[in-house]
Amino acid sequence: MTALREIRADHDDRTIVLYQAYPPAVADAALAAGRFTAPFDFHRMTWIKPSFRWLMHRSNWAQKPGQTRVLAVRITREGWEEALARAVLTTAHPDEVARAEVHVQWDPERSLRGAALNHYSIQVGIGRSLIRGYAEEWVVGLTDLTPRVRRIAALVRGGQAAKAQRLLPPERPYRLPAATARRLGLG
Repeated sequence: MTALREIRADHDDRTIVLYQAYPPAVADAALAAGRFTAPFDFHRMTWIKPSFRWLMHRSNWAQKPGQTRVLAVRITREGWEEALARAVLTTAHPDEVARAEVHVQWDPERSLRGAALNHYSIQVGIGRSLIRGYAEEWVVGLTDLTPRVRRIAALVRGGQAAKAQRLLPPERPYRLPAATARRLGLG
């Protein structure tokens, strides 16, 4: 049974995969350089999501303006856990949220068709003070998933959900240190 709040992600012993959607100029520059570079905005919070389906809902399957390219961003677990150790829930006192280097919010997970499910996925906002570390130290790989996203979306639209499901990236529970998990509303 799925927990009400649980981090589900594609991960291994060293890394975790997060998803982000960008305009072509940002995605192309990042893929060419193998890391985030201009025109990526280093001066604003960037939101990272380990749930592929939630990002598909958010970007309308890479069809929203400015979100037409989907990247799988593989980062170190060390960086991920550092971010979460510094995180504040967006439901905390406004003064605490305003001072936070990292924001965490829990949003309903989504089905392939975008319906809200009865459990929640984590969204993590990396603030300006950590954005360089994220982009230049934590990221270990970038993959353009846009063609795969388009294929899955076409299958869903065509009523072939079972085929679409088989193309989804694997996601399984990601366990955090107990103190961080409690602070973020897990378990």
